[in-house]
Amino acid sequence: MAVKTASYFIIIISVIAGLIIGKPLLVPFILGLLIWFLIVEFRTLLIKTPWLGQRLSKSLWTVLASIILFSLFSITINVLIDNITILGKQLPGYENNLKSLNASIHESFGVNIFDRIKNYSGDFQLTKLLSPLLNSLSDLFANGFMIVLYVLFLFLEETVFRQKLKQVFKSDDRLNEVTDVIEKINKSTSDYITLKTIISLITGLASYFALLFIGVDTPIFWAFLIFLMNYIPTIGSLIGTLFPALIALLQFGDMLHFGLVLGIVGAIQIVVGNFIEPKVMGNSLNLSPLVVILALSFWGAIWGITGMVLSVPITVIMVILFAQFKTTKPIAALLSEKGIV
Repeated sequence: MAVKTASYFIIIISVIAGLIIGKPLLVPFILGLLIWFLIVEFRTLLIKTPWLGQRLSKSLWTVLASIILFSLFSITINVLIDNITILGKQLPGYENNLKSLNASIHESFGVNIFDRIKNYSGDFQLTKLLSPLLNSLSDLFANGFMIVLYVLFLFLEETVFRQKLKQVFKSDDRLNEVTDVIEKINKSTSDYITLKTIISLITGLASYFALLFIGVDTPIFWAFLIFLMNYIPTIGSLIGTLFPALIALLQFGDMLHFGLVLGIVGAIQIVVGNFIEPKVMGNSLNLSPLVVILALSFWGAIWGITGMVLSVPITVIMVILFAQFKTTKPIAALLSEKGIV
């Protein structure tokens, strides 16, 4: 028993170490895999187009769907780079506004925010608050070529994957069993990515118009941040609301605009998160809320913000895989929402 426990412990440590060391390779691949799922769903939608859908081959629809989505990605990246450049130029002015706000609070209430922060975390710099976020976005852009490459090879693999399975599994029963598992993973992951993307787009667009109305600088950048943070369960909406609210505070130097952003963008998050998302997503994930939080913490600890974004899709795939084997099915039941797998 002790030897078996020690073996499991060594395996777990080895897997975690492999995930940390392999981050530069694994993260672009998983992002590429998720984008592949999104393109496949978009291709399926295009094929269902009346009159035109059946007239073009599947490969042509794949190329068309890929061109459309990657063109949108390219435009988004260029706009974001311009907004990040503008934001970088405005940060010194924000820091001056923050100093003025701190002086006003100190004069009115006798509290020096900077001194309090220095007591806990050393010198305060605004750029330090944004650096983890900007570094994550920079890593995402830097890995863009590898992600595109992975997506390309996934589509090439798609054309021969069925034939490979037939060579590996000679028994028709076993082949059908493996194919069913793969289809479950495809459907669950594709449904999650597609629906979550649509919900995040709704939230991001609504927030963009709200920020534009209030007059917050670089609203496109903050709307994209809200869109991206919406993939992070539970805390993502909070982070997505808090950052533009703080920027409004720094930009205008008053609590009115801070409250406006916090109230309006927060209301959008509440409406989408509590009314629209449950109706659209339903219980399709079959994940325990506690497991979602633990997965968020685990993947965030080893892969940072990117790990938080990927935590739910990875966990969904794990549950589906665990449910297919007798030895790991109890684990899948524990990870599921109601113990049914």
